Amino acid sequence: MSDVARLAGVSIKTVSRVVNDEPAVHPETASRVLAAIEQLGFRRNLGARNLRRGSTTGTIGLVVEDVGNPFYSELNRGVEQVATSFGRHVLTGSSNENSERERELALEFCARRVDGLLVVPAGTQHGYLVPEMRAGTPVVFLDRPAGDLVADTVLVDNLGGTIEAVAHLAQHGHRRIAFLGDGPGIFTASERLRGFREGLVRAGLRYDERLVLLRTPTRESVADAVDRLLTGPDRATAVIAGNNRVTVHLLRALAHVTPRPALVSFDDFELADLLDPPVTVIGHDVGRLGRAAAELLFARIHGDDSPPRKVVLPVHLLPRGSGEVAP
Repeated sequence: MSDVARLAGVSIKTVSRVVNDEPAVHPETASRVLAAIEQLGFRRNLGARNLRRGSTTGTIGLVVEDVGNPFYSELNRGVEQVATSFGRHVLTGSSNENSERERELALEFCARRVDGLLVVPAGTQHGYLVPEMRAGTPVVFLDRPAGDLVADTVLVDNLGGTIEAVAHLAQHGHRRIAFLGDGPGIFTASERLRGFREGLVRAGLRYDERLVLLRTPTRESVADAVDRLLTGPDRATAVIAGNNRVTVHLLRALAHVTPRPALVSFDDFELADLLDPPVTVIGHDVGRLGRAAAELLFARIHGDDSPPRKVVLPVHLLPRGSGEVAP
């Protein structure tokens, strides 16, 4: 600011007034200051300004599993829509399903004095956030709950969605239905498996552990599952894919499998409706998930001190063809 003032031939106070859009600066003087700012490449340190004023840093933190996954990209977009409406920016990082990385990112965002924190948990221990919450940083968990902490949480109906998927396949004559999910330690995977089992009971079908696989989805692991579960005389005639990543790997593995099993995917994904056959999904508005969590976070930022809330958003079956294949 001293350099700007010297070049423009004004006081530092005048520079401050121009930078902060304060009144009582002659237009010609303001133009001189702005020209000097442009020439010198001066940029305000917003963090320092806000800390000096005792106000917010204008940011919130978002920890997701993988920003490269389209699911989390859409989630991030929903969060940004709400944050923008409140004049905030979003700092986002990927935990890569690693609890230590999640902790590192969350605490780094808190060290940067974010106004609030949104976390898709990778682990089950979140006591490390208690000091931050006590210090006034609101935290909302989304897609999965915290493991050992009572806090605001926004989820989708994992249980009901998988029950609906089983019912749909049973209505089309399937009696041997497989379930391929993510790692068993992940909340969404375990809840969707619970819905799968409940759905079988409601449909009068027997649960067969040999038709269930919970494992971090890779091209190799899903291809192996197809070989074991969807071929041979005792094969499953239908499969429920526990998330969009499982579904993509599964579609690759099924490219040359005949007869094709019926398929229902939990989570929609891009181009699912253009495949042959189009993929039937348990869909939900991922952007709405992000928006609901962000709206709850900003309610806390603005003083809402009611007890922690648990919000469960609905899901719905979108029949497109792959789930309607007869056994």
